[in-house]
Amino acid sequence: MTNFKNNLTQFNSDVTIFSSREINRLDELVGELSVGPINHFGVSMKKISIALVTATAAAIFSGGVFAEGKTVGVSWKVFQEERWKRDEAVIKEIVEANGDKYISADAQGSAAKQLTDVESLISQGADVLMIVPFDSEAILPAVEQASAEGIPMIAYDVQIEHPDSLYITFDNVGVGRLMAQTMLDSGQTEGNFAFIKGDQGDPNATFLFEGIMEVLQPSIDSGAIKNVCETFTDGWKPENAQKNMEQCLTSQNNEIDAVISENDGMAGGVVAALEAQGMNVPVTGQDGDLAAINRVARGTQLVSVWKDSRALGKVAAEAALMLADGKAMTDVPGTAPFSGGKRGVEVTSILLAPTPITKSNVSAVIDAGWIEKAKACEGAMDGVDGC
Repeated sequence: MTNFKNNLTQFNSDVTIFSSREINRLDELVGELSVGPINHFGVSMKKISIALVTATAAAIFSGGVFAEGKTVGVSWKVFQEERWKRDEAVIKEIVEANGDKYISADAQGSAAKQLTDVESLISQGADVLMIVPFDSEAILPAVEQASAEGIPMIAYDVQIEHPDSLYITFDNVGVGRLMAQTMLDSGQTEGNFAFIKGDQGDPNATFLFEGIMEVLQPSIDSGAIKNVCETFTDGWKPENAQKNMEQCLTSQNNEIDAVISENDGMAGGVVAALEAQGMNVPVTGQDGDLAAINRVARGTQLVSVWKDSRALGKVAAEAALMLADGKAMTDVPGTAPFSGGKRGVEVTSILLAPTPITKSNVSAVIDAGWIEKAKACEGAMDGVDGC
């Protein structure tokens, strides 16, 4: 670290003005301007560089160079999924209300495209990045690039095992526990269980299954519950989940008593496969998708663990603005260390608590304005709370 950068960093720790990226750029400018001891006017280039940096700082206080709005860049893994549109609406509203700029890119379920998306967001001047990784390992080169350039990052909803990324999500192990416990509480404590897991490259699929097994493993060990089908689902896509469920039903001669599906989109595919065979068994899900809430009311899905993405988006957007302004990750309220990933890398995290929605509390999502009563309760069976 140069003397200039060291002094500016110390000053910035007392009165936060510059982001780490801006400090790096100013240091580069000083280096560029300081080549050659004397110009043809007989003035020391060092004095010129100091004067320029002083003027830059003055401009900040007077509403100049860096007082302009920051740019928040978001990389979505598969934006077509319903829930991300809700997240984006909240994030964009908060960012723009603060006078900052929102830019985004959709990887469309491609790890390769997401790498170039993040590079593009960086080239567009993103002061902070929010990444929903399609593949948490494949995204690491782009994360390393951002880290090297001093750009703060948020791993949104899906963990990136890199110490410079702030991991903000719901407690996914806890979500898995809730799905499994709700299944047991419904009375389904034995029989043949199918497990439709998410994408193998997404750590959330593993976190969810960890929570599920914490609850169900004793019953599996005793033989009360039999794990007869267990499969990952490419891209978490409903159509792939439906194919997985169809194969499971064929291999087990339709002798399936319960299905643990790791999200609502896949639960839709599972239910379609079951209905094609004239079957209705308890099925789990999570996200609080509108179609899933209605399936809960109709009785074709047991539970949707609701993760209010409006709350997640609010926390993440506010954290992004703090990081863009040069705050440390640990300055963001509610942070704690987390090292539960596959490689055990310790990151700074914020984990929010989810809510299971069953027929006994559908009113919770209606009262919260998450879904209209007419949509939640269309075709509802008798005795559904809120309908």
